[in-house]
Amino acid sequence: MDFKNAKELIKICDEEQCLISEAMRRRECDLGEIPRDAADHQMNQVLEVMRNSAHQPLKNPVKSMGGLIGGEAKKLSDHVAKGRGICGDVLERAMTYAVAVLEVNASMGLIVAAPTAGSAGVVPGLLLALQDTYSISDGRIVDGLYNAGAIGYLAMRNATVAGAVGGCQAEIGVAAAMASSAAVELMGGTPRQSLDAASTVLMNMLGLVCDPVGGLVEYPCQNRNASGVANALIAAELSLSGVTQLIPFDEMLETMYAVGKRIPIELRETALGGCAASPSACKFCSACGAEK
Repeated sequence: MDFKNAKELIKICDEEQCLISEAMRRRECDLGEIPRDAADHQMNQVLEVMRNSAHQPLKNPVKSMGGLIGGEAKKLSDHVAKGRGICGDVLERAMTYAVAVLEVNASMGLIVAAPTAGSAGVVPGLLLALQDTYSISDGRIVDGLYNAGAIGYLAMRNATVAGAVGGCQAEIGVAAAMASSAAVELMGGTPRQSLDAASTVLMNMLGLVCDPVGGLVEYPCQNRNASGVANALIAAELSLSGVTQLIPFDEMLETMYAVGKRIPIELRETALGGCAASPSACKFCSACGAEK
């Protein structure tokens, strides 16, 4: 059941008449030599950590280690509770959960890197929002996590998920591709539609730079997790409606990787350019010399 790229993954899904989640589950069981129920138990543990990190800051806001973020998730939650939200139920919940996870991460709490710590809010944000809105069982959400895992695995095998290598398109972009693919499957889409959605996300986020203020995975990372769930939702909606993607996922992944390697080093997690180099951002980083 092993597959090296999306083309081989689709072939397995066609031959076995299974969804991406099932293909990934069988791969994990085969290669890890573990029974199905043991693999599912581990994935349920992943889901529980994701859920805790998405909900904790809504009750008890936490300040980040660097002091740049903290309390944003509670503000979003209160804003929506007052009936002032303008994005719709799924996106409002997804944004809230996504920024919450980043608060937990930046305050040294327990999160699931999906695929990285800086992009950890996107997958749980969207999947938990869909679960809330459509009353999806934990078992199905676990299926979604297997699906998302397949996309993340392909990105790590054939490209990168590191901002230092490929910019934020490789972190938030891949996280959003993972979430979008999973969302399509959860809402009844086919494996091809899942991969189309993942490809669309990478296309729409192509070239996004990595420019953390002060070198800390806090800002603008938290805001970009919120934008990541929006991009994931858009791509999923397009794919589920029947809009196809001209560029297959394998090719889009290769394109993302090539673009990432051409992004200047100042814009690849070095905090030497982009938002990190703005005067206001430099006030929070003594190394910039803004206060001298």
